[in-house]
Amino acid sequence: MLSYRHAFHAGNHADVLKHFVEIELLRYLGQKGTPFWYLDTHAGAGVYALTEGYAARNAEHETGIARLWDRSDLPPTLQPYLETVRALNPDGRLRLYPGSPWCAAHVMDSGNKLRLFELHPTDHQILAENFAEAGRRVQIRREDGFEGIKALLPPPPRRALTLIDPPYEDKRDYQHVVSALKEALKRFATGVYAIWYPRLQRVEARTLPENLKKLPAKNWLHVAVDVATPSTDGFGMHGSGMFILNAPWTLPGVLQETLPWLTAALATDDRARFILETGGDL
Repeated sequence: MLSYRHAFHAGNHADVLKHFVEIELLRYLGQKGTPFWYLDTHAGAGVYALTEGYAARNAEHETGIARLWDRSDLPPTLQPYLETVRALNPDGRLRLYPGSPWCAAHVMDSGNKLRLFELHPTDHQILAENFAEAGRRVQIRREDGFEGIKALLPPPPRRALTLIDPPYEDKRDYQHVVSALKEALKRFATGVYAIWYPRLQRVEARTLPENLKKLPAKNWLHVAVDVATPSTDGFGMHGSGMFILNAPWTLPGVLQETLPWLTAALATDDRARFILETGGDL
């Protein structure tokens, strides 16, 4: 929906989980030294100011990245994520937060390519400005990412991470995610696919992981962090999750090491918890 602006939520607990997992996936793909692509179906603006504008209205980053910013006891597994955020804030003051495409561009070698989709006209323009000096390495398209990725799969290097994280304000997005992945796996069965979703009482959110488990991928990994007790009225996001198709074998160990600390750091009440489950050949 074109009313959605991710800037309202920049740096919140959901971004922490999403970008931590994204960076781990990109670091794994980068170990081989052979080219790969990063595809982002809902890229957003790329970089967000935390001290002014939309992000400052609800200051959601205060219960997200800000809780990790000055900690001296970070697990080693979280260091690459924090280093990525610090690269935008070299003076040590937390004022900017990187969106998924900026995280990818920072972590990936210069020989690897990014293909970014953003339909919102304002965010598309800002995204283009943020990557104005990236050259041909980055292509930005004002298109529906669900449809746009079809023409790019399989990518020429036959290696890619595709991130799918729509706003889910329209409940049809849940079905669009499943449909897009069915099509993507037909075109590029060996690609790595990372799906972010909100933890809500809404039935579509609760059933999405089970629907994703049925897809014909080699393996799957589901990780979620609930930072609070679900609200009794059924509204409000109490956590978020990432579902990975064709996940690297190293990821479960990294998450098992990190999630107890991360869940405690992001918790807003004593009902916080994490979920980590895997299936298939993983």
